[in-house]
Formats: sequence, C-alpha cells, structure tokens
Amino acid sequence: MFVPVCLSGAGTGDLIGDRGGYTGSPFGFPCFFNHHLPGIITTRIEQDYIAAYKAKDGLRLGVLRLLKTAAKNLQVELMRPVTDEELASVVQKQAKQRQDSIEQFTAANRPDLAEKEAAELSILKDYLPEPLSEEELAAAIDAAIAALGVTNMSGMGKVIQSVMGDYKGRVDGKAVSSAVKARLS
Repeated sequence: MFVPVCLSGAGTGDLIGDRGGYTGSPFGFPCFFNHHLPGIITTRIEQDYIAAYKAKDGLRLGVLRLLKTAAKNLQVELMRPVTDEELASVVQKQAKQRQDSIEQFTAANRPDLAEKEAAELSILKDYLPEPLSEEELAAAIDAAIAALGVTNMSGMGKVIQSVMGDYKGRVDGKAVSSAVKARLS
C-alpha cells in the first residue's frame, strides 16, 4: 500500500503546489500534519490549550482537547484543512451537546453533572461569535420579512432560512422560530 509522506522543502516550496489546491506533499496528495496555515480560531484554541496545560487547568484542558479532536475528525473527513467557519460550526455542535446534557442532567436530578456541563459550556462560549440581541434579532426578522414580502405563516420557513443564513452561528434556531412565529401571527 502506498502512503504519501510530507517532505518539507520538496516540490514548489509553498503550500499550494502545482495542481492548484492545497497539497502539502510533493506527490499532490493531501497532507494533514500541521502544514496548513491556521485560522484565527484554530490559533486561539491551540494557544489556550497550551496555556491551560501549563496552568494545569484540567477542565479547560479537557474541553479544548475534545474540541481539537472534533476538529481533527472533521479535517480527516473532509480531507483538507478546516476553515474557521467550519470550526465555528464544530464549536456550536459541542456547545449544543453541552446544553442538551445540562437539560437532561437537570431533569434527572443530577446537579453535580449539570454544573460540570455548564462550566464546559461557558468555556466553549468563549469561542463562539457574540449572539444577536433581541433587538438585533427583531430587526433582522423585520428586514427578512420585508425583503421576502412575507405576510402570513406560510412564508415562515423562508424567513427563518433567510435569517439563519445571514446570521449563521449568531442566532439559535429555536429563538428565530419563536420570534418569527410571534411576528407573523
């Protein structure tokens, strides 16, 4: 079985290569061994991970380790480096998992586990974009309704889709749905 290796200094000497895409390898195969240019979120996570390791902050270290693993799994799945937008969606998924766990642990009368998940969620929120305020959300919904010309509940899905697309990562789907429903009814 042939396995491509990454040889620094081989090929054109840059990350783009002769084949027009990210290769990182003189053979034109994708290379995933930290040779890509890191994005802003990736760099911040790596720096915070090292700082947490040095400070012996077990909780933050564990959360960042799981986050790095999820990002690496996505990178392997996509067979290319992960963009900041894709990494932000990974952070959102991790945060949503924590939120669901908090609800389940609270319902099961396990406050100790709910507190741990809440602490992990607060760490993850540091890497999420700032959510829209209620006023900003209302203005975004009004703008989407005006742009789409929606007047009744039959166009609710179009409005939600428009707002979610324009403010990806900054709004919660449930909040948008309830606000659009209240606005159109």
